[in-house]
Amino acid sequence: MQYSKIIGLCALVLAACGGNSEPTDGVQNTQQPLAGSAALGVVPGGLPARLSVGLFEDSGATWLKNSGVKWDVRYRYFTKNWVNNWGYSAYDGSWGLSYLKETDQQGFLPAIQYYQLVGEAGGGEEATLSKVQTASTMRSYFGDFKILMQRVKDFGKPTLVLIEADGVGFLEQQSNGNANAYAAVAASGVPELSALPNTVAGFGLAYLALKQAVGASNAILGLHVSAWASGKDIASYSVTDPLQPEVDKAYGFLSPMGLTSNVTGAQYDVLVGDPLDRDADYYRVVQGSDRGWDASDSAPISSRSFNRYAEWLRLWNVKSQKRWVLWQIPLGNSNSKNVWNNGGPAEGYKDNRPEYFFAGGTAHLQKFADVGVISLLFGAGASGQSTYTNDTYSDGQLFMKSHAATVLNAGGVPIATGSGGSSAGGSGGATGSGGSAGGGATSSGGSGGSPPPSDAARYNFETSAQGWVAAGAGFAVASSTDRAFAGSHSLKVTLSNASSGYAKLISPPIPAGATVTFRVWIPSGAAVASIQPYVMQGATGGWAWTGNWQALANLHPGAWNTSTVQVPANASALAEVGVQFALNGAQSGAVDVDAVNW
Repeated sequence: MQYSKIIGLCALVLAACGGNSEPTDGVQNTQQPLAGSAALGVVPGGLPARLSVGLFEDSGATWLKNSGVKWDVRYRYFTKNWVNNWGYSAYDGSWGLSYLKETDQQGFLPAIQYYQLVGEAGGGEEATLSKVQTASTMRSYFGDFKILMQRVKDFGKPTLVLIEADGVGFLEQQSNGNANAYAAVAASGVPELSALPNTVAGFGLAYLALKQAVGASNAILGLHVSAWASGKDIASYSVTDPLQPEVDKAYGFLSPMGLTSNVTGAQYDVLVGDPLDRDADYYRVVQGSDRGWDASDSAPISSRSFNRYAEWLRLWNVKSQKRWVLWQIPLGNSNSKNVWNNGGPAEGYKDNRPEYFFAGGTAHLQKFADVGVISLLFGAGASGQSTYTNDTYSDGQLFMKSHAATVLNAGGVPIATGSGGSSAGGSGGATGSGGSAGGGATSSGGSGGSPPPSDAARYNFETSAQGWVAAGAGFAVASSTDRAFAGSHSLKVTLSNASSGYAKLISPPIPAGATVTFRVWIPSGAAVASIQPYVMQGATGGWAWTGNWQALANLHPGAWNTSTVQVPANASALAEVGVQFALNGAQSGAVDVDAVNW
């Protein structure tokens, strides 16, 4: 796949922390703490509760399915013109949806590397900043991403969407680390982005806002963190420089793009890193650049080593309280022939990453989980490199197929799904300003002390959930007598370890122009960051979203909150009405919705 020469400067060293000896049986000792217990942040809902492992595979291919290995993830680049299958399909993202469905039918979680910016008109990687400053380019670009979110929502199952490898790093370099540099975000004219700032930070927030505007709660968004973006390549060349100052510098640039609280109410779910785009010996043999890694558990942090890269991952995990997806990990091994890969046995170039993770039990997998890694995705980032289809090892077997199977087919490496106190990780499901602003009053407190009056609302939940359903990992709804705004029942919405979810009704009979009123009870101390009553039009209305987002600061915990949303006067038939709940940490409990009326 296409990739930049500069990517060869990115994170080169996949590192390990600590020096424990490795088990040799290839399975985890279940008497020990789960891998990842030392990591901060939560694993986003919908991802496996084990260290997931996946591979690149193009549409139509079935090698993963037929390999006999219990892979977790299947990924592919979505480059410029993916939206119409590079001219062979309608301009509606249907090709992308077919890839998601195909991946799911083969038994894998789909992942997308959204790598479109470099293909936009106006130059190559050196023109990244100028592209995001061009309103017409951004109008088309974000229009395509909105279509992606619509198709992901149609797919309806968890989907990893990794945002613009390299692109964010180039923005950091070309803006001189200024997140307030101009970018055409609201100026793009995309309605859902009208409330966002015209800055590079706003560019990062736009992905979150579009996800929320469409209602693609099943999209798990990852922001790419390049190890070279701060001006020092901490993994390849500046290997004796302290790591913390470079983490702090890059975090200062990236945090307003969606790693912390912001105007959208949303955050990215995971961080994404790419250790290297080509086999290490490709650089040594072809380009005369030594990018080999020291795989020793005793390698110092101030060396080109797995340990140094792992320490960088750990510092980022502590700083952001978010987990990592490592993507496009090279596939060369010590038996590779150091020749261009034309498909013959062991062709490709040497590397030691696959052996580091899979040749000696699970100790290194556990170490990386403990610095925050939740997924390892392997694939060549350029032609001619080693691949899993012919990575013949010294034993005559395909290395990844045989060695990953030993771990994955035995159940893999279970990971702790949440730890570390005030975890901000996994809060990416929070709602944004999305679409047109919802009309109506802001939330206000209500009394819960006196017996409620009878409930004549259209949706009073007195005898059932009345067709309302839950969406989001761990969310559930049911009619309940725990409390009521009116009558004796309300809709109890159970929250359980998810970052965002919905209580909603499909195809509601609500007319255009109506003002829909909701009453919502939030218990004191609940980890609710925001609520958003909303309506969403169907296909004939372009899936337009209208919401009334309310931050926790505008709500009254321990009381009934009243909020309204105005259905546009020209709205087509509605596809959904409901309330979206965004959490700011792992949550086990419930909120209540009652007296929904218009």
